[in-house]
Amino acid sequence: MAKLYFMYSTMNAGKSTLLLQAAHNYEERGMAVLLLTAAFDGRAGAGRIGSRIGLGREAETFDSESDLFARLEVRQREGGVACVFVDEAQFLTEAQVWQLARAADDLGLPVMCYGLRVDFQGKLFPGSAVLLALADDLREVRTICHCGRKATMVVRQDAEGRVLTAGEQVQIGGNESYVSLCRRHWRAAMAD
Repeated sequence: MAKLYFMYSTMNAGKSTLLLQAAHNYEERGMAVLLLTAAFDGRAGAGRIGSRIGLGREAETFDSESDLFARLEVRQREGGVACVFVDEAQFLTEAQVWQLARAADDLGLPVMCYGLRVDFQGKLFPGSAVLLALADDLREVRTICHCGRKATMVVRQDAEGRVLTAGEQVQIGGNESYVSLCRRHWRAAMAD
């Protein structure tokens, strides 16, 4: 039975690296995969999934208007895929998460989503909230705070390293903008 998976964590936990490794494992066994990533996240290049350790590869993109079920249905008719991998899954819409669940249920496609659980203000991303509700299998990818505890939160910093407590939920960035922390150190950084 195909499932909808959600592998979640904070920034810099290695989610994209795990995605690329899992996709490689399928392909090494002669199975076709489909990689998807958010169209507006061009940190690794347009239509590319990249990891901090230098791994990367091309992927198809999605935006808020993409009908992912329709795309997967066409792919299955054209020769099929063994597994779908979605990077930056926090940027999926509620409808798209339901489309991916439908692909697992009706098309028999395993769908592996990788993304952030919460934003820099400790709020769930819309796509992550629906994935937490619908996924058949939830897996936390762990990383650590500077104190050695498990990091579950992230702060956003400005160019001078000052912690930002307000702003748009989505701002594309990496190590220059975000730091993963345990909840205690996140609360201290946010002056809570």
